Amino acid sequence: MPRSNYQKVKLLYLAKIFSEKTDESHGLSTQELIQALAQYDIAADRKTIYQDLEELRQFGMDIISDHQGKMYYYKLVSRDFELPELKLLVDSVQAARFVTESKSRSLVKKLESLVSVYDAKQLHRQVILSGRIKTGNENIFYSVDTIHAAINTNVQITFQYFQWNLKKEMELRHDGAWYHVSPWALIWDDEWYYLVGYDHDNAEIRHYRVDKMIHLELTDLPREGEEAMKEANLPQYSNSLFGMFTGEPQDVTIVCENKLIGAIIDRFGTEAHIRKLDDTHFQAVVHVMASQPFLGWVFSLGGGAKITAPEPLVEAMREETKRLMEQYL
Repeated sequence: MPRSNYQKVKLLYLAKIFSEKTDESHGLSTQELIQALAQYDIAADRKTIYQDLEELRQFGMDIISDHQGKMYYYKLVSRDFELPELKLLVDSVQAARFVTESKSRSLVKKLESLVSVYDAKQLHRQVILSGRIKTGNENIFYSVDTIHAAINTNVQITFQYFQWNLKKEMELRHDGAWYHVSPWALIWDDEWYYLVGYDHDNAEIRHYRVDKMIHLELTDLPREGEEAMKEANLPQYSNSLFGMFTGEPQDVTIVCENKLIGAIIDRFGTEAHIRKLDDTHFQAVVHVMASQPFLGWVFSLGGGAKITAPEPLVEAMREETKRLMEQYL
């Protein structure tokens, strides 16, 4: 039997019922609200329900009444997140490689709790779309949180770094040596999280994939490398990397057919130095880390793109072309 001493929490449970059981397409009658409260051992009658509804509206809940035949149905019609917004968030969680499968399920479940049980089914249908390869490192969320804490408190971090071997096992790099880094930023590139920081052992800016960092800890030492970070120009540094591979930073001149202008701007932004050469070609000067993935990216543009400077990179492109021809003969 419902107990009257639960009345103090009645409004909380009523708000929960509206959030879970109603939306723009689904409402509950007064009797249904009374029955729903009874499941939590809370007594209610029509008169008190009307008073409760008014108090919830004054609190800010957008509860409206819908007249259907002889009955009135009450429903919560607006929330902090709209359904299309949550679908976008669910898709992002499911697509993110740096989020493990179990964490994806947990996050999606929490997102589902922000809508009614009816709309949650639509979010669940989004989940089935994903079959992506994801990280197996369950600690990545805590690693990201620790890195942010280090940045906010201006301290260095220490961690070990691993790679995969042919047995599909995690293998510590450098025989398990500890890395000592001053963290300065996190970058999301090619669907992975990367830490950009000042490497103390090598006295230079480097980046590390966060899901491959383990045993991450804060230290008491203040961060270093501020001047190096300023010189690196973080947005430019991030934009110059291809597949997060390092290489020699340099200005590269590429002559392209006009149809490739979109590809250049998509990759380097409108700040790229672009000059018209003739009616069908333009020249782009871009600042990049001249790595193997960069050469591969230029190859992917087909015959409409050609590196013309600097000469060492042109020669590297010739050597790469020769290597590919020999490899596939």
